[in-house]
Amino acid sequence: MLRKFKISIDGTEYLVEMEEIGGVQQPVAPVAPVAAEPVAAPVAPAAAPAPVAAPAPTLSGEGEPIKSPMPGTILKVLVKPGEQVKANQPLLILEAMKMENEIVAPKDGTIVDVAVIGGQVVDSSDLLLTIN
Repeated sequence: MLRKFKISIDGTEYLVEMEEIGGVQQPVAPVAPVAAEPVAAPVAPAAAPAPVAAPAPTLSGEGEPIKSPMPGTILKVLVKPGEQVKANQPLLILEAMKMENEIVAPKDGTIVDVAVIGGQVVDSSDLLLTIN
């Protein structure tokens, strides 16, 4: 289980993520069931338009996937699908443990898909983008 803690050292605050491994699980007290009282059926409100979710990135399955080397937060995406890139060109900035890490192109090519957005939290091995 990944847990986050805010720690203050000499007036400077740090956000720390820790993974609990091999811990002994504490027993949980059982909760007594509560009898439900009959309730009159609610009147359905007028139908409101459903909110439209942002479209998920489309992945074509072509090209070489570039995956996250570590858990962190995407600070900035520096490329778009269809963009030509050179080997070792920065593609995005990944913040991990308060350090900004550049994720660079492994080869010359074209960005096929971008699977992340700025501010998104990613885990190790999550797909970041695809290059062809």
